[in-house]
Amino acid sequence: MSTDATTHAREARRPVTGPAGATSSSPELAARSPGREAAATAAASKPGIPGLVVDGWAGGSVRPGARGPRSPRPALGARALLTVLVALAPAACAAPEPEWTPLFNGEDLEGWTPKIRGTPAGADPFGTFRVEDGLLTVGYEGYDGFGARFGARFGHLFYREPFSHYRLLVEYRFIGRQVAGGPEWAFKNSGVMLHAQAPESMLAGQDFPISLEAQLLGGNGRDPRPTANLCTPGTHVRMEGELVERHCTESASATFHGDEWVTVELLVLGDSLIAHVVNGDTVLTYGRPVVGGGVVDGFDPAAKPDGAPLTRGYVALQSESHPIQFRRVLVQRLDAGRR
Repeated sequence: MSTDATTHAREARRPVTGPAGATSSSPELAARSPGREAAATAAASKPGIPGLVVDGWAGGSVRPGARGPRSPRPALGARALLTVLVALAPAACAAPEPEWTPLFNGEDLEGWTPKIRGTPAGADPFGTFRVEDGLLTVGYEGYDGFGARFGARFGHLFYREPFSHYRLLVEYRFIGRQVAGGPEWAFKNSGVMLHAQAPESMLAGQDFPISLEAQLLGGNGRDPRPTANLCTPGTHVRMEGELVERHCTESASATFHGDEWVTVELLVLGDSLIAHVVNGDTVLTYGRPVVGGGVVDGFDPAAKPDGAPLTRGYVALQSESHPIQFRRVLVQRLDAGRR
C-alpha cells in the first residue's frame, strides 16, 4: 500500500475535519460569461470538498445500460460519513491552500484537444465540442444520423496537461435529445476520464482512452439512475482490498432526472485513493488502479501495458451521443513538492 493509502486507512479509524475549499479564480470565470447570472453565481461559489468526505470502500459492478450492485450507503444514520484528510492538505502543514485553477476559460477551447473515433487527435470534423453562451457544449448536430452513417464515433476532449494528485470539479447538465442512432445505453450518458492516456497515443479507430471514467448519468423520469459511477476502459481498481475486474461500479448518488446543474468533485491521489463526490456527498471510493482488462477497442498494444499502475494521466470530457454542457471545470493541484 502506498503512503497516501496508508495515511487514509489510518485516518479512517476516526472522523476528522479538513480545511474548507476556496477559489480565487471563480470571479474570473464569472467575468468571462457576462449576462449569465446563474453561471456567475455558481462561479462565485466555493468548490465543496471540505477536506473531503468519504464513506469507505465499495464493491460491485454494472455494465453500460444495465443495473448492478451499488456502493453501500452509510450505515450510521442518514449521513454517517467518515471524513478523510487529503494527504497533502495545506492546513496540516500550516501552508496556504492551493488555488483552484479553471481548465475551461468560458470563451473557447484553448488548452483542449479533441479525439473523435475514426479521426486523428486534434480533428473534430462534426463540431462536437464547442463553446455556446459561455458553456462548454457537447452536441451532435453535425452527425446526421450518428449510428447509421458514422458508426459509434465516441469522442473525448483532453486537457493538455497530465495530473497526478489533484481535486477536479465539474458542473454539468444534460440537455436536449440523444442523437438518432446513438446506443440505447448512452441516453443521458457522458463521463470525465481520469488518468487517461494521451490523445496522441490513441489510434484513429480506438473507441475509449485507457483510463478511469467517472461516469455521468441522467435520469429517465422513472427509474433510479445514479451518477458519478466508475467505469474502467482498459483498467482495473481495488475496492475493499479486492481487485475488481468488472467494468462499471454504480455509486450511491441520487438520480437527477431533469436538466438541473449537478456538481461532481473528484479527489485523485495518484494510485492510492480516488473518491467521487456529488453535490457535497461522497458516493464512491476506490484505489490502486492498474492497466488491464477490456472494454476498449482499436488501441495500440504498446499503450496498454497490463499490470502497470496508473499514477497519473490526462483529464478528458466525453461525448457518447447525448448533448451535455459543462459550466465549470476547475482543478486544484495537490502535488507541490512531489517528483
